[in-house]
Amino acid sequence: MSNNIRIEEDLLGTREVPADAYYGVHTLRAIENFYISNNKISDIPEFVRGMVMVKKAAAMANKELQTIPKSVANAIIAACDEVLNNGKCMDQFPVDVYQGGAGTSVNMNTNEVLANIGLELMGHQKGEYQYLNPNDHVNKCQSTNDAYPTGFRIAVYSSLIKLVDAINQLREGFERKAVEFQDILKMGRTQLQDAVPMTLGQEFRAFSILLKEEVKNIQRTAELLLEVNLGATAIGTGLNTPKEYSPLAVKKLAEVTGFPCVPAEDLIEATSDCGAYVMVHGALKRLAVKMSKICNDLRLLSSGPRAGLNEINLPELQAGSSIMPAKVNPVVPEVVNQVCFKVIGNDTTVTMAAEAGQLQLNVMEPVIGQAMFESVHILTNACYNLLEKCINGITANKEVCEGYVYNSIGIVYLPEPVHRSPQR
Repeated sequence: MSNNIRIEEDLLGTREVPADAYYGVHTLRAIENFYISNNKISDIPEFVRGMVMVKKAAAMANKELQTIPKSVANAIIAACDEVLNNGKCMDQFPVDVYQGGAGTSVNMNTNEVLANIGLELMGHQKGEYQYLNPNDHVNKCQSTNDAYPTGFRIAVYSSLIKLVDAINQLREGFERKAVEFQDILKMGRTQLQDAVPMTLGQEFRAFSILLKEEVKNIQRTAELLLEVNLGATAIGTGLNTPKEYSPLAVKKLAEVTGFPCVPAEDLIEATSDCGAYVMVHGALKRLAVKMSKICNDLRLLSSGPRAGLNEINLPELQAGSSIMPAKVNPVVPEVVNQVCFKVIGNDTTVTMAAEAGQLQLNVMEPVIGQAMFESVHILTNACYNLLEKCINGITANKEVCEGYVYNSIGIVYLPEPVHRSPQR
């Protein structure tokens, strides 16, 4: 063995692994087998943390049940803390997000990284698995089929907390504008035709309430993710685990994550079914539909400035044309529209992948994970982008808004105190 490599062995034979790598032969083969995108598991830190939390909970349960030596369990727990608390080895998860094997590559990547961190903490060299083994110790009482989906669920749930915070901040931005515009009279429209008067503040408050409803929906569906199948092992029967392991491991997972995790009612059902992902991503799709509608309205209300509605002004961020001088486009609502289209497309991916499960396992969970993490990530960024680059800077064209009211037949619906001609 040279200074630059170490030799590791698996079922298929021996391979040279970079000496400084914390991953091992299983991860190396996955790198070679899956080169679909430039997106790696390391690019999704929430997922890495979710998997490591599962391994920590498992080690804590195994320590208590004495299924692995105490010193080994302590090393695994300490290795997990190195990742969770110090960010150690977050770059050591190089497997493509698109992969076959129902997530085995992610699970083994996690096992190998934690084993090698643990070995160093014990005073050994990377790859000296006779002291701390990725399979026999880190993966003790687990299978990819329960460790991977549990880590995935924890990661998505954690990401949704950040999304909800972003939505709430966007909602508050609309609420501030609702107060600012509360006395500006404007024309309401149905089917793009003049309807009855309202205030611009009422219009913006409706945007705020719309987002408030989406927060409730996401929080309600997210709870489904906390029903986990940890302890199910391969197909849900708990093969090769003590009967006390599953409830204990889930209890430890709740302690590690701070989330109210509970064991699934039926581990066989939970191992094969992906219905929770369909429900959760359905909530993301609904949010995308609503956000896109809001952006459509913002673009329409700001159209003009001379030949459109011109009721509001969006912040001028960049030149809008290489041929038409002084043209400024609603670029932020446009990009949020496109984010929403992508999320709606991802929902079809999640739906089809969930449907593709066969018998006791759904091997398509990796693409479900890719779609869900992407949707949560881009929706979170879209909320902040829309708030900071658009909503906060919106101004109203009061005279234009009121002019439409007083030039419309809708004026007959105004209450007497405000039935007047605008001051000139």
